[in-house]
Amino acid sequence: MDGDRVEIDGGIMEGGGQILRVSTALSCLLGLPLRVRRIRAGRSQPGLRPQHLSGLEMVRDLCDGKLNGGEIGSTEITFTPGKIKGGTHIADTKTAGSVCLLMQVAMPCVLFAASPSELHLKGGTNAEMAPQIDYTVMVFKPIVEKFNISFNCDIKRRGYYPQGGGEVVLQMSPVKELSPINLTERGTVTKIYGRAFVAGALPIKLAKDMSAAAVRCIRREIRDLYINIQPVREPDDQAVGTGSGIIIVAETSTGCLLAGSSLGKRGKNADKVGIEAAEMLLQNLKHGGTVDDSLQDQLIIFMALAKGVSRVKSGPITLHTQTAIHFAEQLTKAKFTVTKSEEENPSNDTYIIECQGMGLINPNL
Repeated sequence: MDGDRVEIDGGIMEGGGQILRVSTALSCLLGLPLRVRRIRAGRSQPGLRPQHLSGLEMVRDLCDGKLNGGEIGSTEITFTPGKIKGGTHIADTKTAGSVCLLMQVAMPCVLFAASPSELHLKGGTNAEMAPQIDYTVMVFKPIVEKFNISFNCDIKRRGYYPQGGGEVVLQMSPVKELSPINLTERGTVTKIYGRAFVAGALPIKLAKDMSAAAVRCIRREIRDLYINIQPVREPDDQAVGTGSGIIIVAETSTGCLLAGSSLGKRGKNADKVGIEAAEMLLQNLKHGGTVDDSLQDQLIIFMALAKGVSRVKSGPITLHTQTAIHFAEQLTKAKFTVTKSEEENPSNDTYIIECQGMGLINPNL
């Protein structure tokens, strides 16, 4: 009976939740029944955590699929997808599990739905080990829209570790097919901007300190650009709990967006938070790629689904990206090649990720 199920080993390579997100989304899109074993075998707490489970349940509901093994701690699931329909769906981690990771599993699916979708994603908006929602809005959204996608992301409420309680509403219309992207020209950095935020019990002074420390750090390398990092105190009615952090974005003459970010936590000095984000941004600018380390792997699934050849220039290929490519190739007919970029500047460690996409057509449109 299970002869036609695709078998996925969730413990290889990056060995985390990303394998589950990529393979479940592709299973849903391609109508492939799936078995994932050794889920998150590489993590200190293996098996499904609340955010993985709520993401799986949302995808199941999006396509009237069947999910077995869907409980916290489970290390094996089987998933049988149905037909993707639009409409309103809710996913609630009931923890500070990242809403951005929920978005990663659901978004490719609803692009190929029969009608527009509205997803209510609840959990942490600014969580460790995941993109912050500000990154999703400021960097991921404008770049991913180059695939011929448009979506609206409304931050209703922010939520922080440990209780979560944030909510983001994603509205998205389906597409007939995705266009390939070509991001190979970095250009020059034209502006640097960002936001340093505090919420709950923390004073605005902390946000100002994070911002000032980040500016000082960037100034050492980049002297001639105005840097605008706004200190913000999140309104009390739009944030649950206490949190702080910073995101800094560099925009280039060719429209590339690269970022650095960091989160505050108890006992961590505000200057250190600002400097961490600034150093991450400078690191991302140094390699000469057109995307930063956080965006690299998030583009892979869209490149695999698009019609035609996509090309992206990146810094060193992360393990997350290698993992996404491995499973995208296993499940789709897309073909990836990664080659060292021929640079004028030999000190640049850059690569071209090229993908002949499978050209998925939305059967509903």
